[in-house]
Amino acid sequence: MQASEMSRRSLAVAILSTIVEWYDFTLYLYVATLLSRIFFGGGATGLGETLAGFALAYAMRPFGAIVFGHIGDRHGRRLTMLLSMGMMTAAMLATALLPTQAQVGPAAGWMLLALRCLMAFSVGGEYTGVVAYLMEGARARRRGFVASLASAASEIGALLAAGVAAATVALMDDASLAEWGWRIPFFVGAGMAGLVLLARSTMEESPDFLRQQAQSRVPRNPLRQSLTRHRLPILRGFAISALGSITYYVGITYVPSFLTGTGVMAEGAALWLSTAAALVVILVTPFTGLLADRIGRRPVLLSLGMAGAALPMSMFLLMTGGGGGALLGAVMLAALGGAVSAVGAVTTAEQFPGEGRLTGLALGATTATALFGGLTPWLAHWLIARTGWTLAPGAMIAIVALAVLPVLLRLPETASARLE
Repeated sequence: MQASEMSRRSLAVAILSTIVEWYDFTLYLYVATLLSRIFFGGGATGLGETLAGFALAYAMRPFGAIVFGHIGDRHGRRLTMLLSMGMMTAAMLATALLPTQAQVGPAAGWMLLALRCLMAFSVGGEYTGVVAYLMEGARARRRGFVASLASAASEIGALLAAGVAAATVALMDDASLAEWGWRIPFFVGAGMAGLVLLARSTMEESPDFLRQQAQSRVPRNPLRQSLTRHRLPILRGFAISALGSITYYVGITYVPSFLTGTGVMAEGAALWLSTAAALVVILVTPFTGLLADRIGRRPVLLSLGMAGAALPMSMFLLMTGGGGGALLGAVMLAALGGAVSAVGAVTTAEQFPGEGRLTGLALGATTATALFGGLTPWLAHWLIARTGWTLAPGAMIAIVALAVLPVLLRLPETASARLE
């Protein structure tokens, strides 16, 4: 079976399901200041504990990717996507039902952390499963574009998260928010995840996995195979994902906490600014995918790497001035992060053959995301608190971009490569 034979319906379900994946996961950062008051007592210390919880939970993401990657490499992409979404649905619903610090004391914060760990574990399986599924089901000349649609759809999820959070904060008083209003965005996410789980049950299996079964080439031990045969692709995937993760998590999802934590904007205004940034990402990602299909992955990534080294510090400087400067800085950082995510997803997956692809992605890309995605918002907050230097987040992005550029210079072009 050729990849082009996969139905458009199955591809559409995989693409659109990333809306729910990133709504559920990024919602935590968009309501970080609200959760810090409800579960950790508020203030700078409470926000720091909330972001530290996000970073700690993110460490579970590589473990989830390895576990679900093994299932996907051994038993099929479809099964791993069903299991990960089922776990995500349960974690989101349980979060919406949590008691608060006012009700049970410090135990509330620990329960929130435990559920964030479960969510991160399930999202680890989501990333590897969806990226591999889309890449293996798309036509060779449109792999970058199809993968970028998943990135755009995921940003729709982030947009929904920011919009629902902003509306909830704007329409309710502080007392109602603390008592029950904060639960509304999490109930919305649990409902959407349940619907996606039903839709995924109708999806086809990946044609590349069917090929492996037909040729009796399904790996018996994907982890060992990846570690022995694919060490260089794992390192490349790590580098590309490091750039994509820090530009996204520091340059996009950390921005509301940065603006409110430094006193530039009120909580509601910062969330609406994030909504505008999400719209920019949705527009940028498909065009980046098309460009990567037309001129190749390497030149696009090189250009974005150089932009990542040159722009972020000046954009954070603009944001500290508030007003139009804050909007321009947030939009530019969003465009950079969205573009890197769009081309980075397909490029990392193309580094591996179909046999063991999900495990290879888990070891390289997902591990980098745990370090440069989950840890960096907390680190940026800590650096600003300790040094008072509000440009520290931009400097972090620039340093990672400079470190990744040598890898991108030596990156083999994979736009026209056969997946087998």
